[in-house]
Amino acid sequence: MATQNPFTIVRHGAGRLLHIAGDPPDGFEDNTAAGGFQGEQAAGGLHCPLNAHNAGALRKALPWTAPEIVGLRKSFGFGDRLGIATPGHLDALENLPESGFFPVLAQQSMREMARARRSPQQVMDDVAWAVLETGYRGGFGCDADHVKTEEEIDRCIDAGFIGFTLDPGQYVYATADTEDAVVLQKHLAELPWDILQSNPKDHRRRYVTGQTSGDAFSEEAYLRATVKYGSALAQTARLHAHLRSRFGIASFDLEISVDETDTPTTPEQHRFIALELHRLGIDFIGLAPRFVGDFYKGVDYVGDVDAFDKDYATHAAIAEELGPYKLSVHSGSDKLAIYPAIQQRTPDYVHVKTSGTSWLEALRVIAKYAPGLFRRILDLAVDGYATNRQSYHLDGRIERIPDVDEGALPTLLDDRHSRQVVHVAFGAVLEKYYDEIYAALAEHDDAHREGVRRHFEKHLAPFRA
Repeated sequence: MATQNPFTIVRHGAGRLLHIAGDPPDGFEDNTAAGGFQGEQAAGGLHCPLNAHNAGALRKALPWTAPEIVGLRKSFGFGDRLGIATPGHLDALENLPESGFFPVLAQQSMREMARARRSPQQVMDDVAWAVLETGYRGGFGCDADHVKTEEEIDRCIDAGFIGFTLDPGQYVYATADTEDAVVLQKHLAELPWDILQSNPKDHRRRYVTGQTSGDAFSEEAYLRATVKYGSALAQTARLHAHLRSRFGIASFDLEISVDETDTPTTPEQHRFIALELHRLGIDFIGLAPRFVGDFYKGVDYVGDVDAFDKDYATHAAIAEELGPYKLSVHSGSDKLAIYPAIQQRTPDYVHVKTSGTSWLEALRVIAKYAPGLFRRILDLAVDGYATNRQSYHLDGRIERIPDVDEGALPTLLDDRHSRQVVHVAFGAVLEKYYDEIYAALAEHDDAHREGVRRHFEKHLAPFRA
């Protein structure tokens, strides 16, 4: 017979508390609750604040509120800039279990955390409280997304993360696709060969003649791939070594991302990256190449869908041959046009990563129920667009944002231009309107949860087996 869960989230004034049912243990004093919890006596049990200490105690008491290893399971990343969208995400997943996705719930990049005024600990803890509150026990993964330094890795490990996406994108030498051989040879000689555990002569023999890898490249293809991604692979090796030093023999999920570059990752370059990761002893469950076409934030895929399908199919064949490992589709939010191709080509080994689209659904609620606040948010987003867009791939134009009446403000969240403009403004918006935004969403919590659910059902439906 299953024991009743004594832990619940309860409303307390304008906030929430963790309620632990039952009589206080012998010797209990306020703020030193049993089981490592901190709280105060209350009717029928203990009231504990939703702080980091109690979240850690909760994960020990109820292991299903802690993340687990995802591995090669088909997975979907539910990014959440505000930390309040998880109930809606889980509702969508529950309604469409035939999508076959395992959820990655505690997911946010360091860039987004800084702009959203959140820490890795808050990202992890917000999911723990949401999982408890909804009663979800199906398991979930985590993703310290786009980490670039050892310091970022340490912060996320200390918060309980066991899943990481390494982003060496700043080390990718994109112009290698077009430079002449003389320039490429110069860059080849300057690569950090000590970290790559090789030298130009042996490395070339490995790939051009296929003497050691069994996989020969043309001279040009080898040169361009090595110069383009050599330094990025060295940085990946550095970060992986740091991860391994922290985890020891314990397991962790690892994805490698080279998607945030101007030029696509060719099939030969994908093959080269995977072979090098294997040679360097880096165990990874997913790889995010830069696919053809444009993956603008918060809007559908821009490009030839048939060309994407052909490109994706080639990458999928490489991932199956050299893995298996999952192809990871970044900026996967709202890319409805290419979901059928992704499902067809990788029905099992795929990870779809979304992020800011939940923020847009929160703004939709504000546009409907707090139009004055939304007007101020939009004005701030327009004024700061030149700055806000600098680290994002966008084609939104402020001069094309429609001028609508107050009652039609929610429709701006369907327009590709206003959608992108407010999508990347979240940092500046939260800096100025943080309290007002959270207050408005708390007041209309049901509408927000329902909006997130509907939105993600559209994302999951094309992946039904």
